[in-house]
Amino acid sequence: MDPDAPEPGAAAPGPAGGQPEQAREGSLEAPFRHPIDWRDPEFHDLASVEAELERVFDICHGCRRCFNLCESFPRLFDLVDEGPTGEVDGVAKADYAKVTEACTLCDMCFMTKCPYVPPHPWNVDFPHLMLRHRAAMRKAEGGEFMREQLGRTDRNGKLAKPVAGLANWATDLKNKPVRAAMEAVVGVDREALLPRFHRKTARDRLRDMPPPDPAGPAYGKRKVALYATCFSDYNAPQTAVAAAGVLARQGVETVFAYPGCCGMPLLEAADIAAVARSAEQVSAALLPLIEDGHDVVALTASCALMLKFEWPLILPESEPVKRLAAATRDISEYVVELARDHGLAPGLNALPAGVTLHHACHARAQNMGAKSAQMLRMIPDTKVDLIERCSGHGGTFGVMKDTRPAAVKVGKPAARQVAKAGNDALCSDCPLACKHLGQLVSAELAEGAAAPVQSSPIELFAKAYGLEF
Repeated sequence: MDPDAPEPGAAAPGPAGGQPEQAREGSLEAPFRHPIDWRDPEFHDLASVEAELERVFDICHGCRRCFNLCESFPRLFDLVDEGPTGEVDGVAKADYAKVTEACTLCDMCFMTKCPYVPPHPWNVDFPHLMLRHRAAMRKAEGGEFMREQLGRTDRNGKLAKPVAGLANWATDLKNKPVRAAMEAVVGVDREALLPRFHRKTARDRLRDMPPPDPAGPAYGKRKVALYATCFSDYNAPQTAVAAAGVLARQGVETVFAYPGCCGMPLLEAADIAAVARSAEQVSAALLPLIEDGHDVVALTASCALMLKFEWPLILPESEPVKRLAAATRDISEYVVELARDHGLAPGLNALPAGVTLHHACHARAQNMGAKSAQMLRMIPDTKVDLIERCSGHGGTFGVMKDTRPAAVKVGKPAARQVAKAGNDALCSDCPLACKHLGQLVSAELAEGAAAPVQSSPIELFAKAYGLEF
């Protein structure tokens, strides 16, 4: 929120005592984001938010570059076109929520499409405005109870761990009576794939971390705190084991470090205060490791995005958060960095099957390039096809009955690309996106064709080394 931001069409402020500078077309200067001013009372004032929504929606209506990017923009443009005036002033304020509901906070409009992001004087940050609108509605009307309970990932993982078999049986798609009951009571779509739980988590499996290989090129040069993330700890421990194995092969000294969830599910629900608490707790817990020379490596793209970019915007005054952001790497980014700085340990063998890699939106939003593709292409004689299109999943967006149809609609073009590539392996920087696409691609395959095996990029890299995980 910036009360001093110029109105659309206004000239940019000039130097002190000088004439205002003329507004220039965007995308000519490096974009930046303003801190999220969630502690200002006006941030949650619904009338103020609706006025800003009308301003930004009018800009979007006049531009329409994002018409095919996600579901939010078609909904907005349909509301405008079908309204009595054909302009944003003809859209009822109550209908703004339909646009907000469809935003998955993927950041792709800000990162790749919008020419009016800061420093442009129109000051458009569509995803963070959607977040603000959700926060204002949450304060005015209360949160979505079931969606927010699904976002309590650490609590859910701890509760499910001792009864993992029962939890997986209950949530299996084949268990139609239970899934029908879940849809009716909880609002979880009966056709949505849900993550599986494990009695033996990543923390359990990595109590004895593999020692660094003295022959590794980074031996004695690098130390890593492996931020396993809630998903890798409770739902995909094999990803953490594979990452630890790859780092050990490079000679990297690694410790398991997962103090708590990054809060991305709570950010989607606009519980920004809860995200701030997570940021304070996790950054305080990891700071001693950072001061001891450890790099922090995250195993899920959304979590790396939170640590690197969202937390510093929520708590811009926090030095531990700033230190953590500077020390954090995505796992694929880190392997590519090791290869650049020290070389890779020998022993990579070709994967006989081709790989289709989905470049997840939250990996793209880190503005680091397609690091997973770079990493996988270091495997000799292995075909890697990259897909840069949204899967549509968006956390609980792809799970809840009210929003899953839109998630399926958005994800179908990417699923068609997966089917067309015809590779035996499918992976993504986002494990939930991988599962979502894996489910959608089955409808796109030719009759008799086998569905690709789902994995994570670091698991495939570990497989190329012959590591067990």
